[in-house]
Amino acid sequence: MENFKQFLVALSSAVVVGIVSIIFVARWVCHYREGLAWDGGQAEFNWHPVLVVSGFIFLQGFAIVVYRLPWTWRYNKLSMKFIHAGLHLLAFIFAVISMVAVFDFHNAAKIPNMYSLHSWLGLAALILFCLQLVLGVGMYLIPFTPASWRAAFMPLHVYSGLLLFGSVIAVALMGITEKLIFGLSNPKYKDSPPEAIFVNVLGVLLVVFGALILWIATRTAWKRPSEQILHTLHTNGEADENSKVGPSLAELSDAADAEPDGDIRRRSYKLDDQEN
Repeated sequence: MENFKQFLVALSSAVVVGIVSIIFVARWVCHYREGLAWDGGQAEFNWHPVLVVSGFIFLQGFAIVVYRLPWTWRYNKLSMKFIHAGLHLLAFIFAVISMVAVFDFHNAAKIPNMYSLHSWLGLAALILFCLQLVLGVGMYLIPFTPASWRAAFMPLHVYSGLLLFGSVIAVALMGITEKLIFGLSNPKYKDSPPEAIFVNVLGVLLVVFGALILWIATRTAWKRPSEQILHTLHTNGEADENSKVGPSLAELSDAADAEPDGDIRRRSYKLDDQEN
């Protein structure tokens, strides 16, 4: 990997900022609000920001960059696809539970549902995220999906994932601001009480986390190498170990590529390279 030290700094910063964001949102609801419960009251609503930050933002962020982690390059692409999809699925489950908590609270308190821009965009993001997850599984985890479809869909899949991630952070910022405006009365939000300052810092942390994840995800130098390159490096490494006892695996691989199925193998490598 090029600029490996820079990658480590960016990744470590993202981990630290993400964890601190989760601590901040937990501190907010437990210290300034009524804690966490599942009783239809304010404490149930508090699950909404906690699950959104920890799942819909933190888990989704690392699901996006999981391919970029060089420690995972020893594993085959299919295994990484399952990890990528599994993290997104877990983020989706967190988001659904957070949405249920909001509807339960609103219904119990006789508050209208879906009246704010925050709620409109939040529900839209959840629906589009579900669609992205279903299409991603259908395209890249079902073996008989045509390779041409997978290659054609990849640019849209990548763009949609980054767009949704950024949108979720934007919607979360709208939500915490809305909560402060409605929830603070004496003193009011405009008077900058400690809770307002604390939650504003949380918002800044979410923006920094999003910026770090997007930076890692868009650096070409940190992209997972193609399966062909990884295969070559792996076989060459084993060849050095076995050079004294017989033909190297690299030589055997070259011989195999000369067989009729070599073109199929190369096409497979090329498709996997497009999916990085």
